[in-house]
Amino acid sequence: MSSAATPKRSSNLALEPMPANTGFSKGSYVVGRPKRILPPVYFLAALLLMAGLHFTFPIAQIFQPSYFGGGTLIVVGSAVILWAARMFIKAGTTIKPFQEPSKLVVGGPYRWSRNPIYLGMVFILIGVGVVLGTLSPFMIVPLFIYLIRKRFILPEEAMLDKSCGFAYAEYKRRIRRWL
Repeated sequence: MSSAATPKRSSNLALEPMPANTGFSKGSYVVGRPKRILPPVYFLAALLLMAGLHFTFPIAQIFQPSYFGGGTLIVVGSAVILWAARMFIKAGTTIKPFQEPSKLVVGGPYRWSRNPIYLGMVFILIGVGVVLGTLSPFMIVPLFIYLIRKRFILPEEAMLDKSCGFAYAEYKRRIRRWL
């Protein structure tokens, strides 16, 4: 097979062969779905799992649901996410986890956490757990943190080490990953 017939892969998309019944010639390729699931999908899945566990397997009611306490965590988490996203826009760099940033963002919530967007998601998840008031939803939070760290934070840090060099090493030395 010649190199012209071999599909090239981009860093974000997978190429899939065309179905036989489309009328395109054999060897045609279409751009497929993204290879990776983005963090908001993990976040929404965690929310759904938390609700599902609460309603189907409420292990124990650990306290009376606190709409004020949980709501406060949800509002704070949402505000941190929006603030952090605004800092990316203001800096003119990408917020997408699999694209190399053009600038290192160190202001705003990034003065206290290297990952304020993920931290905001964790605040929201904990807030939802507090609102629900049973133990079972809280089991999802450590799983979410583990998956986000493994699938996004560690690869992002490696990319920033490579693209920003000493500036990121110094930032990483001063600022903690979470809080």
